[in-house]
Amino acid sequence: MPATVVVGTQWGDEGKGKFTDLLARDMDMVVRYQGGHNAGHTLVVEGRTFKLQLVPSGVLSPHVTPIIGNGVVVDPLVLIAEMDQLAAGGIDCGRLRVSGNAHLILPYHQALDVVTERHLGRNKLGTTKRGIGPAYADKAARVGLRVQDLLDPKIFREKLGVVLHEKNPLLAKVYNRLPFDPEAMAQQYLEECGPRLAPHIADTVGLIHDALDTGGNVLLEGAQATFLDLDHGTYPFVTSSNPVAGGACVGAGIGPRHIDRVIGVTKAYVTRVGSGPFPCELTDEIGDHLVDVGHEYGTNTKRRRRCGWLDTVMLRHAVRVNSLSDLAITKLDVLDDLDPIRVCVAYDIDGERHHSLPYHQSDIHRAVPVYEDLPGWRTDLTGVSDRSELPRQADDYLRFIEEQAGVPASLVGVGPGRDQFLTYRPAP
Repeated sequence: MPATVVVGTQWGDEGKGKFTDLLARDMDMVVRYQGGHNAGHTLVVEGRTFKLQLVPSGVLSPHVTPIIGNGVVVDPLVLIAEMDQLAAGGIDCGRLRVSGNAHLILPYHQALDVVTERHLGRNKLGTTKRGIGPAYADKAARVGLRVQDLLDPKIFREKLGVVLHEKNPLLAKVYNRLPFDPEAMAQQYLEECGPRLAPHIADTVGLIHDALDTGGNVLLEGAQATFLDLDHGTYPFVTSSNPVAGGACVGAGIGPRHIDRVIGVTKAYVTRVGSGPFPCELTDEIGDHLVDVGHEYGTNTKRRRRCGWLDTVMLRHAVRVNSLSDLAITKLDVLDDLDPIRVCVAYDIDGERHHSLPYHQSDIHRAVPVYEDLPGWRTDLTGVSDRSELPRQADDYLRFIEEQAGVPASLVGVGPGRDQFLTYRPAP
């Protein structure tokens, strides 16, 4: 059976977790293919709120095998704490499998993340300071430790000794931080994490292909989003991996011929956390309204998100780089009280009109949004469960998004609850 990819089309926080959870009901396996515990998913199920960072959203469906793929960087202490939290909420994590090839986030990664971000000062990237970037840097430099190393104490100690021989002088002499004790760190992780995670560590590439080869439905779940992609995002204000749909192949270990549907999750407006350009940002009372009504604070960091009108220049670019087949639009209800509702359809840059995303970062920083105004509906959408129940203005807004993006919208979210959504069009 072919696989489905779910990817964010903006700067993250689009609500991917909700629709991943929804789609997981028809899946046999849900695979997280990149990122770390810097990306949070909030799911509301029967009045209970689950905030997931590493465990794939499919864990809430008892028939699903949740997979943390080789492209993810894993803080084992965070993973164990999240598994314990889920277990306390009555969610079984026994089915969870973690790739032995996924890289580990260790304390020195977090320490380096903090000091380097501080060193950048006004030019800081706005990272979550959780060690994600340094862990991916070590992976690229071929000095990283992997999940499978937790199963081999001798190898773990050898690799850790080599990397701390480099990191400790850097931390001590450049950043005036105390060095790490390699033996104490090795003992903690080998004793606390190795035994707990051993039953879950597996050849996830083999498991995914076995599922596909036997007719199983596989969902590939990205963290972060298109414009935080290391190659295609607003560099350098990006993450350290590839959230775009192409990253699903590398991060899960499958080829592109296995994928036949790519769903782009799009918030009905746009948000961003941290630094970086944001042409449609609203710093007025409407921006405050979106923050308040949309509860726009980071799941992990609690940082206030920057808010703005929907940007279809960005959306069209996301359609291109991800080969999106359809959209899932979230938080339409947050716009209930606004009239008119603005949509950015182009940029003006130094007097020149741009309908496509400029390649040069300086142009994006100078971009002035060109808006079209659409009438608001001023109706509570949170109880709507069928397209026929939508006010005409809300339906017009969704069709306008489809026209601008060039792909259909299949699902629309109208509230935070697990079942607060409607099918707008049949899946392609």
